[in-house]
Amino acid sequence: MPDDMTVYDAIRMRRDVRAEFTGSTITDDVLLRLLDAAHRAPSVGNTQPWDFVVVRDAGKLAKFAAHVAEQRRLFADSLPADRAATFDPIKIDGVVESGTGVVVTYSSDRGGPHVLGQRTIADTGVFSAVLAIQNLWLAAVAEGIGVGWVSFYDEPFLVDLLRIPAAVRPIAWLCVGPVAEFAATPDLERFGWRPRRPLESAVHWEEFAPRPQL
Repeated sequence: MPDDMTVYDAIRMRRDVRAEFTGSTITDDVLLRLLDAAHRAPSVGNTQPWDFVVVRDAGKLAKFAAHVAEQRRLFADSLPADRAATFDPIKIDGVVESGTGVVVTYSSDRGGPHVLGQRTIADTGVFSAVLAIQNLWLAAVAEGIGVGWVSFYDEPFLVDLLRIPAAVRPIAWLCVGPVAEFAATPDLERFGWRPRRPLESAVHWEEFAPRPQL
């Protein structure tokens, strides 16, 4: 990546990577830099409620990939014919190809019973874990590393696969690995699943103004 990349460049280049993984495995030193970036995210009450489970075991990757494929099939079967046809060519994961999964979790009891800033908005802890994910993702772009967020899974399956404790919730399985390139256009736009909303449709001044759904 160019030395003069700005955070705005990284935001514009960021992609949810599926098909572009090279098959090589990210090195430990680069992976730890990404995890350090994630660990520096802001968090409610400075609780740092995240943990990162690195998964490289071939058996676990294959087992999770098979589960994801079954969930993809069930989703496809639920679609009307026109949407199913649009969805059909879209690849939804790179679990095996990336060679590394990073499962970001959220611990609901991190910080104890009195978390500064969480009394009225319980979800701030989950939001904090998502900020860690975004930090990791943008750092990955700067390193030329691809990230793909897998969301086709049942939480109990993943909890069982990784022996995640009851008070800990998996927030994301991230496929992380070297890529041949970053796609010029995000897959869901390129395949016609859904276009990007223009900024003006998302900005409201002073109060929320109802608008047609896009």
